[in-house]
Amino acid sequence: MADDIEARLTAVPAAAKSPGGGGDHADDYLNRRTLRRGSAGWLLLTGLGVAYVVSGDFSGWNVGLDKGGFGGLAIATVLMGAMYACLVFSLAELSTILPTAGGGYGFARRALGPWGGFLTGTAILIEYILAPAAIVIFIGDYVESLGLFGLTSGWPVYLGCFVVFIAVHLWGVGEALRFSLVVTAIAVAALLVFAVGALTGFDAGSLDDIPVDTTAFGSNSWLPLGVLGIWAAFPFGMWFFLGVEGVPLAAEEAKDPVRSMPKALAISMGVLALLALVTFFAATGAQGADAIKTAGNPLVVALEGEGGPTAMSRFVNYAGLAGLVASFFSLIYAGSRQLFALSRAGYLPRFLSLTSKRKAPYLGLVIPGAIGFALAAATGNGARMLNIAVFGATISYALMALSHIVLRRREPNLERPYRTPGGIVTSAVAFVLALSALVATFLVDKDAAFIALAVYAVALAYFAFYSRHHLVASAPEEEFAALAEAEAELTRD
Repeated sequence: MADDIEARLTAVPAAAKSPGGGGDHADDYLNRRTLRRGSAGWLLLTGLGVAYVVSGDFSGWNVGLDKGGFGGLAIATVLMGAMYACLVFSLAELSTILPTAGGGYGFARRALGPWGGFLTGTAILIEYILAPAAIVIFIGDYVESLGLFGLTSGWPVYLGCFVVFIAVHLWGVGEALRFSLVVTAIAVAALLVFAVGALTGFDAGSLDDIPVDTTAFGSNSWLPLGVLGIWAAFPFGMWFFLGVEGVPLAAEEAKDPVRSMPKALAISMGVLALLALVTFFAATGAQGADAIKTAGNPLVVALEGEGGPTAMSRFVNYAGLAGLVASFFSLIYAGSRQLFALSRAGYLPRFLSLTSKRKAPYLGLVIPGAIGFALAAATGNGARMLNIAVFGATISYALMALSHIVLRRREPNLERPYRTPGGIVTSAVAFVLALSALVATFLVDKDAAFIALAVYAVALAYFAFYSRHHLVASAPEEEFAALAEAEAELTRD
């Protein structure tokens, strides 16, 4: 049986002999598109997972208090935490089946076909290009508020961030992930210091001090905006976890990804859940939900109140900049790997997946960086871009969860070194909650949702009319799909 499958596979990707459409041999094509393998163990992968997210603990989540009050945001955070936990367990299984740089796109390609793969990959790419553009604006705001070097928030700061941090990525993935781990550790330590300081002034009575909208259905002191406020707070509950699903994008550069990927995903999720719990309660209880609900730096406001800056608040303020840098830096990495994988397989222009002598996808780093810088400099609207990123993220979550369900149903005998606890029940919970979060994005920012839909439509048109006819059969995700087709054909025979 195995020999027969291998023989059929040899015939299936025959087009791979000229994957670039110009006579290049498949081996030469892939040799010019390889990443540095074995660069990241479970610790660096765990650091990467936390780094994607940690900036969300310092700012952004608190706007959910304005949308749903303490009770609304608390329920939304629990539900979104459950969604991410279920999704992470599902991705842990999928990443051991196909440990390549494609991540969620690769999983969807096997389960849902080329259209499903492209839909998922494009949604992930929207998230990882727009999120760094938003965060670099927040970095500029922090630099200005801290009075660093007399700089003000604007395009010179944005350009400097993109140039410096892309340069580190071009230097090498191992060096980049170690840098990310150090900065992330500083940010996490600051959150713990903040929690200790804020909890000394904790007052449970101030948690529900937002004025109640008596016209809202089901409103009370815990749900001042009513039951609908819970749903409106979904996107802000996501900010405690948004990005952790990007860990599998490092699978192709990981040491023993079959073992290290599930471990890193589980530990990352555990750390993030703990940070969400202590940050949410400590910040809200220190000064009250009403005081921090629209603050750009809620942790600093929670520590200072009306008493002015303190040594601890200054430390947390500087550490907030470290958290933003950690997330910005790691999201640049994630976007480059998603672009690399889609390009290598022909879904996007193939030149974007070329790698340097140091095995870095240099165009996959520079071009998204240039787009991100242009968006940041032209709009200066970080909140809008984050909302667009959240829209793309929720689409990808639903499709990745669906991929897990489909593969479990259609290919129950597929080798799975790690199996998701709860099986398809777990991924079904992630799927339903992801769709709920997708709808919630329209409650928060309709313009952002429709902008994301427009970008999606343009990308789909490109795929429909061009790239789906020029896929590269020798790319790992395509060969994986070819194996499935060969096995299915043998079963039919």
